[in-house]
Amino acid sequence: MSHACKNARSLARAALGATALAALLAMSVAGGTAAAKTLAKVNGVEITDEDLKLALEDLGPAIPRQLEGKARESYVLDFLIDEQLVVQKAQADKVAETPEFAKKLGYLRDKALMETLLGDVALKAATEAAIKQAYEEAAKNQKPETEYHAHHILVPTEDEAKAALKRVKGGEDFGKVATELSKDPGAKGGDLGWFTKDRMVPEFGEAAAKMTPGQISDPIKTQFGWHVIKLDEKRPKVFPPLDQVKDQVARYVVQKAQSELVMKLRDGSKIERADQPAEGSPGAKPAEKPAEPAKKK
Repeated sequence: MSHACKNARSLARAALGATALAALLAMSVAGGTAAAKTLAKVNGVEITDEDLKLALEDLGPAIPRQLEGKARESYVLDFLIDEQLVVQKAQADKVAETPEFAKKLGYLRDKALMETLLGDVALKAATEAAIKQAYEEAAKNQKPETEYHAHHILVPTEDEAKAALKRVKGGEDFGKVATELSKDPGAKGGDLGWFTKDRMVPEFGEAAAKMTPGQISDPIKTQFGWHVIKLDEKRPKVFPPLDQVKDQVARYVVQKAQSELVMKLRDGSKIERADQPAEGSPGAKPAEKPAEPAKKK
């Protein structure tokens, strides 16, 4: 392969972005991989299955969701072919020799180094023991809460709410009346499912919290209109089991570890910003004096 072709392939990989570059660096550190399989050639420049893998990882959400399997790979291979054509034109125009390209390549290199290091932190942080500990602490710190299951009828005026209330108290099925009258499209048959008091507007939440199962409220006004509420059930809120929230807990553990690293690095470094006066300069704000404890009388 010619020196020019090698440069073209290098530029193609750089154009994939920081995430792909990070993966490439990681593979280099790991000591290389098996021989790559050629998937296409563009003016003699090979596009391999390794290039395809990098592109799949980098493009991710940008790939149409409906594409799966071979169709997804074909879409990305077409992208790589088009990219290589543009890369070769950029090379012919000596874009790689411009200061703008050098700056962008430097930015992508720095971003890739950051992502690679933070990725390593994530791998070390998200252990089974750390995830379990974070979950147990969250469960321990959860305050007791009550969940409510209710139906409601939402109408624009108080008179309409009173008319709806008269019908359900007269024996009509609450869900049937809600289906006919309610203006809440998100609650089929008026069913709100399970919720905690703080998830509702204050007037609604307060009213539901004071009701007993089976009770139907008088009309209640909120910013959305007038409601008639039927409380079906109430129960203590149960903390979800670990297997249901493990992914969320793992993300929390990783983000916490990464944030702690960044804060530690900030604390141990001298950072100067042009938009903020350095500490000790005339324009700097004096450090706030700690509040004095209240004196006992």
